[in-house]
Amino acid sequence: MKVIDIINSSQRPFASFELVPPLKGSDVSRLYDSIEPLMQFQPPFINVTCHRDEVEYVPNADGTFKQMTVAKRPSTTAIVGAIIRRYPDLEVVPHVICGGASQSRVESELLDLHFLGIQNVVALRGDALPGQRYFIPEADGFSHSAELVTMIRNLNRGQYLDPTVKKGLSTDFCIGVAGYPEKHFEAANLDTDIQHLKEKVEAGADYIVTQMFFDNQKFYAFVDRLRQAGITIPVVPGLKPISSQRQIDLLPRSFHIDIPQELVSEIAKAKTPEATYQVGIEWAIQQSRDLLAHGVPAIHYYTMARPDNVCKIVKAVF
Repeated sequence: MKVIDIINSSQRPFASFELVPPLKGSDVSRLYDSIEPLMQFQPPFINVTCHRDEVEYVPNADGTFKQMTVAKRPSTTAIVGAIIRRYPDLEVVPHVICGGASQSRVESELLDLHFLGIQNVVALRGDALPGQRYFIPEADGFSHSAELVTMIRNLNRGQYLDPTVKKGLSTDFCIGVAGYPEKHFEAANLDTDIQHLKEKVEAGADYIVTQMFFDNQKFYAFVDRLRQAGITIPVVPGLKPISSQRQIDLLPRSFHIDIPQELVSEIAKAKTPEATYQVGIEWAIQQSRDLLAHGVPAIHYYTMARPDNVCKIVKAVF
């Protein structure tokens, strides 16, 4: 079932989840271990993140270096196939990214997912490589996720990149895209960022899932701005509970978000890792309850493949 249909037909708000696939070389049981605790909540879908290949420089015997492209995790198609095998009734929503791939490679990945029976994807530009300040597309790749959304919509119409394909099989993807309540760090300002988001919607996006945030007022203001800009599709808030003291510094650097001083102060008072963990859970519970009171259609939780704290939050809220 398509995510947009799940959202529109649901009689009450629900929780959905996102997980990070295990590193290459891990047993598939690690993937299943990150999903199994979540199944008690009967999630209508689970998102699976996608990670581009990385470039590493390996020293040669003569002191020079050779460039190698390294995949750090199994392919998205492999991860999706493994989940479907274990949980055939679960809707799996893979992320598809522009980074590190040509347009034809992205198209092939989408067609592979279609062959697996996947009906839902999240279209993302993806991050820059480690060491790169800004995103650099491949020579024959996409620069912006709106271009990727356009490709997916074209495939849904049976229009392929290869002009020799006539009357190609039409895919049937529902398309999710990302929104940033505190703006994408590369955008000049929030208005510009919202305009970029509107371009994705006009290209064919069906719904929006937000980047994590810790201040609900920023989410409400963001949704108001979207509606004023004429963006009417559903907006699903994304939450991640703080789980360690270190994340107070890491999350703002990695995701370019603010952490409210009240939460920073509560974390600072925590004397043990367990106490910090609990503060993160309690904050996310209060966030979730407030979001539900304001009528959000669902809440999307970023589990990072460690679902224990998210399970406690969902049990307390739904």
